[in-house]
Amino acid sequence: MSKIIIFDTETTGINEPVLIEAAGIIINGSPLNKHAETFNSRYNPGKPISFGAMATHNILDCDLIDCPPASDFKLPEDTAYLVGHNIDFDWEVVGKPENIKLIDTLPMSRKIWPHFDSHNLGALSYALCEESERIKIRKKLVSRHSALTDVELCLELLRFILKEKQELKSWGDIWRFSEEARIPDIMPFGKHKGTAIKDLPDDYKRWY
Repeated sequence: MSKIIIFDTETTGINEPVLIEAAGIIINGSPLNKHAETFNSRYNPGKPISFGAMATHNILDCDLIDCPPASDFKLPEDTAYLVGHNIDFDWEVVGKPENIKLIDTLPMSRKIWPHFDSHNLGALSYALCEESERIKIRKKLVSRHSALTDVELCLELLRFILKEKQELKSWGDIWRFSEEARIPDIMPFGKHKGTAIKDLPDDYKRWY
């Protein structure tokens, strides 16, 4: 049976990133169902972790000394879809495996909630939960130090997306919406940030 995996990685940094941790939730059927299996493993990258990355995930070089090499990581067989927040980055980190479709919750979130001031995973977790749940979210965000926490948050975000887009009935539907959402409606930066692409001056559109 084809697998759908909510997926996230931690790496050595943004420059020539090497995998140090991979986590996933394997989904059976609909993302609204309870998941059946998780994985979370660490790897020795064979190079130092940058301080910027270290400050993000709090994984130290000494934590990885006895871990298997990063080249050992393989996605489960029959993986059909990888789902994540900025999933292209994670897909590239694990070697751009072929014949896998990518579903990215980041552009979908921007498409559905363009008025939010931030679309990073933590901000969306706060924005979409009930106010009474924010203390629990804060505890999870403050204490997070593994890719598995981000995977769990991403799955909850996907469920919020599907509540907003109830016409998405299959993983194929979700993938197609993700691909469509990659094309922005709103200018994301610059002097015209927040302006609809269709309303941009012609000379700026040509430059963009």
